[in-house]
Amino acid sequence: MTTNPKNTSPAGRVAAKAPATGTKAAKQAPADTRRGSLAALAANVPAITKAALGSRGFAEAGLITHWAEIVGPDIARGCQPDKLRFPKGKRSDGTLILRCVGALALEIQHQTPHLLERINGYFGYRAIARLQIVQGAIRARQPRPKPSPSLTKADEVATEAALAPMPEGDLKDVLRRLGHAIHRYSKSGPVR
Repeated sequence: MTTNPKNTSPAGRVAAKAPATGTKAAKQAPADTRRGSLAALAANVPAITKAALGSRGFAEAGLITHWAEIVGPDIARGCQPDKLRFPKGKRSDGTLILRCVGALALEIQHQTPHLLERINGYFGYRAIARLQIVQGAIRARQPRPKPSPSLTKADEVATEAALAPMPEGDLKDVLRRLGHAIHRYSKSGPVR
């Protein structure tokens, strides 16, 4: 059966794209290539962070995000990975450049064999062969924001009383959310 190349009906497009039966391609499930299809966030994070972290040599973000779990909280407070370099064409025997506060650099130098073992254990193979220590200020971690205080019944009643003369609609809903946010802000103080 031949299909008309000008056939634009959905059935015609499917028939034109269908592979011949009995081939390997016909047995595999088709990938969902639709635009706007849903995917798990965890599946997309590596592709998103690759551009930002790839310039620093970090092919995978896990070394940075799990740094405290890999080396321990005491060392992680004063030290963080700065750059990861591999020999040309290889993904093993690399050099991890660590940025450390001055007092911790000597301790890290003494613990280098232990740290290399823990880092390579994280990767699952001998990815890092050498640590290079650079003394300097480390980037401060951003503290997690405090949760906003909940509204009291009195705050909700006050907001509704102020909005009572308005007709129901989108504007009233937006103003209601604004009133709730103002009440929360007045309880928690200014955000810095």
